[in-house]
Amino acid sequence: MHSYTEENYLKALFNLANEKGEVSANELSKKLEIKMPTVNSMMKKLADKKLVHYESYKPLRLTEKGKKEAGLVIRKHRLTEMYLVQKMDFGWEQVHEIAEQMEHLHAPDFFEKMAEMLGYPTIDPHGSPIPDKSGKIDWRHYEKLSDCKAGDTVKLSAVINGTDEFLKFLNTRELQLGVKIKIKIVEPFDGSMLVSYNKKTGETLSHTVAERLLVELVK
Repeated sequence: MHSYTEENYLKALFNLANEKGEVSANELSKKLEIKMPTVNSMMKKLADKKLVHYESYKPLRLTEKGKKEAGLVIRKHRLTEMYLVQKMDFGWEQVHEIAEQMEHLHAPDFFEKMAEMLGYPTIDPHGSPIPDKSGKIDWRHYEKLSDCKAGDTVKLSAVINGTDEFLKFLNTRELQLGVKIKIKIVEPFDGSMLVSYNKKTGETLSHTVAERLLVELVK
């Protein structure tokens, strides 16, 4: 069993590695807003537990054991978010902070029952993959909406950097997972897009918004 703090480090390493590959101690320090000496001290501790490959001045890497432990923390988080949305009618913008607390609960049977009640979902309410009970993730390849071109029709499949404020913004625009979006115009100057979806025929999305929406091309 690992401490709350150790699990947060493992989760941060896992997420940073997914985004950038190898992770520097400095990147981890910035991500967690923790001073470097404290980060280095924790890395030594996690290395002693065979969870992290750690050498001074070299990138950090999770061991296979570390990846599994991080994946299980993320599984609990994302299952909780899905349960809150599907079974308790929370909005997708309301669930993150609750899941942050629930992910540290050490009760495997509880979370497996939760998964069973949900029908063993593979994604959370924001489209992120849910690790299986061995901590492994089935990664899915999506494109950023900002990388698509005029004339494409896409399906909104996931949201990245989904802060509560951003999700509330998407609510006001009636943009939910599964919505099909037709791209009409991409402005060369700023990358903003004129799109249509549902019954909306002329909505403008900024490049900043489009970069945070992951989509699949509809053929």
